[in-house]
Amino acid sequence: MKHLVILGGSDGTISAFRAARRLGLGTICVDMRADAPGVREADEFLHISTRDVAAMAQALAGRDDLAGVLAPGSDINLPSLVELTGLLGLPCGLTERALRASVDKAYFRSVCERIGLPGPRYASGPAVLEEAVRLAFPVIVKPVDSGSSRGITICRTPADLAAAVETATAASPSGTVIAEELVTGLDLCGEAVLLDGRVALLGLSERVTAPPEVVAVGHDMAPRDDVLTKRVTEQLELVCAELGYRDGPVNLDLFVTGEEIVLIEMGARIGGNGLGEALGLMYGVDTVEAVVRLAVGERPALAAGPAGHAAVRVLRAPVAGTLVAIRGLAEVRALPGVADVVVVAAPGDQVVPYTECRAKLGYVLASAASAGELAEVLAAVDGLVGVDVG
Repeated sequence: MKHLVILGGSDGTISAFRAARRLGLGTICVDMRADAPGVREADEFLHISTRDVAAMAQALAGRDDLAGVLAPGSDINLPSLVELTGLLGLPCGLTERALRASVDKAYFRSVCERIGLPGPRYASGPAVLEEAVRLAFPVIVKPVDSGSSRGITICRTPADLAAAVETATAASPSGTVIAEELVTGLDLCGEAVLLDGRVALLGLSERVTAPPEVVAVGHDMAPRDDVLTKRVTEQLELVCAELGYRDGPVNLDLFVTGEEIVLIEMGARIGGNGLGEALGLMYGVDTVEAVVRLAVGERPALAAGPAGHAAVRVLRAPVAGTLVAIRGLAEVRALPGVADVVVVAAPGDQVVPYTECRAKLGYVLASAASAGELAEVLAAVDGLVGVDVG
């Protein structure tokens, strides 16, 4: 049996483990956490940091059953994916430029500037504090290379910058920060699959938030206006052409503001929080399987059906403490329209309120032919699920 190496065992990797299994592939999970959710899904486990490429390569050396490497759900493991596939002689669709755009928000901004796409003014690097005061406020400050909404602050005045830069620096592996003029408008996430440099599938979802936090508690993916879809597709293809990225998944953050579409950041990987699965539900195809096929050097067939509506809702704790129970899950799974319920926490776990993506307890995936039908499913989910914390 051929095996797929999956870097990381977070909840965002679970769909990839299951897709590989459906394709008859064994799986190897690499993670520093022995209790990571993906470990339970894998056939083998390497208790190694995904940043320690030398240790991974040594542990996998001499095996003739390796088909590919995948790093879904987070940008943090993409550098290791590129290096490890090179050492092991395995397929890799990521170029160096696509990798850098995925892990360096300031570089992505410079790419958009270079090809003439609209975007906010920004400051980054050692002089970020001095340069950021010249931006128009409010300003959003964030690490250039961290995900899961860590280290993000919205500054209303220049007086807020110093503390925000300190917070973002602490959350950045490289200690590098970007400050951008805050873009407002319709806040969308994009999930796409590229084949031969063209967008084969694109889903645009609205981020569902619970203010004042900026982390999304859900996503509503739906067919959009044809003009909007066409313009996002064109911009995404321009960016990927500039990066030399032709085949693979793309996760994207963007705003529609007035007449402009502003791409904020991208990752050349499957989105976390169920977005990869939601894209498949929207079009009636298995997009995660398609990405796994690409990772092992195969060519997927993506025969999309009519676009429907899909949604993700995060399971989360109301307060900090010890998880006692998540009630109503069996009833939720039985609801028409619910495609999957992924649970990554168990009674006895220490939990905290959902202010970062890594604090989630799991998520619910649902789909329907219309927005109204999907709203009814989600209302039923909300009425059934209860989280008890002691």
